[in-house]
Amino acid sequence: MPILVSDDAPDIHTSRVRLSPRERTRGRTLVIGDIHGCSTALELMLEELSPQSDDVVVTLGDYVDRGPDTRGVLHHLLELEASTQLIPLLGNHEILMLDARNNHVDSDSWYGVGGRQTMQSYGCMDTPDWNAIPQEHWDFLSQRLRRWHVTDTHIFAHANVNAMLPMPDQSDDWLFWRRFDDSHPHFSGKTLICGHTAQKDGLPRIWPGRICLDTWVYGEGWLTALDVGTETFVQTSQRGEVRRLRFDEVRMLTEKE
Repeated sequence: MPILVSDDAPDIHTSRVRLSPRERTRGRTLVIGDIHGCSTALELMLEELSPQSDDVVVTLGDYVDRGPDTRGVLHHLLELEASTQLIPLLGNHEILMLDARNNHVDSDSWYGVGGRQTMQSYGCMDTPDWNAIPQEHWDFLSQRLRRWHVTDTHIFAHANVNAMLPMPDQSDDWLFWRRFDDSHPHFSGKTLICGHTAQKDGLPRIWPGRICLDTWVYGEGWLTALDVGTETFVQTSQRGEVRRLRFDEVRMLTEKE
């Protein structure tokens, strides 16, 4: 049973007060930050969001590594792909995993940044057995992940973007490796929503023209989703907790740092 956080207290402590029910709007845009093999938090998130066929669900990459159940995460994403309008982005950890499989990087190097936990979720230990990973998982990772996504109002990328360049001209370095600290408002005026840079206090970052949703779920933090239309964050954890925060609450909490 999830531990639910009261809406009456916009702090980072959990309580057992049940959240008031939300009236679901149609055709939402939902954005989910870095999952990193944390299937428990993802399952709770999907229960809370209850995405439907008319919802656009953007996932920001880094589905694999570090957390205990990459296999389960990819299984849930494939189900989500079949039932919603899923837009899955590529993250740097998917790049590392694919490079290890293709011998572009040493598998020991990948194991050192979370690949070990990924392979353990497929029943492997010290040596990766690529055949242990279902072909449908490889197809998803290698064929259907996008470099970026853009709408009339927002840019979605895994890590960051070069604020002076149009999206087709963005480099891999900016899209997959640059930290949020290096970000600036994009010249287009669109709001960037990204992940990659773990906010270890568990709170998303809202800066002018950009938002970071990586809140360290594989550590002691949270998995964060954003309902773009209502400007509401939903957070779930591996500990079984659920909480919601509005933009003004997050700004208030992060200004205290």
